[in-house]
Amino acid sequence: MPRPLIGDDVPVSTVVSGVTRTRYLVVRQEDVWFIKFDGEEFGPYQSEREAMLFAVDAAQKLGEQGDETQVLRLEEDGEVRPAWTYGLDAYPPKS
Repeated sequence: MPRPLIGDDVPVSTVVSGVTRTRYLVVRQEDVWFIKFDGEEFGPYQSEREAMLFAVDAAQKLGEQGDETQVLRLEEDGEVRPAWTYGLDAYPPKS
């Protein structure tokens, strides 16, 4: 079954429990991975792990500057779920 794709026109909510977060979205397109952030697409990355590491690293750097940041993953079922949150999850992330 093909994996779901998320288009540029699909909004990713930035409000969670009254907290505004800067979000990075890791998505699979065909056999490669991309990071979607602030209306742009970065990649391709050869694996989900590689894309996640780059996204978490970028989110960590913004978090250190005072932003509330989060990395999201588009799952095979089409749901967008949190994968890493600044200040809550380990940095560097555990594999």
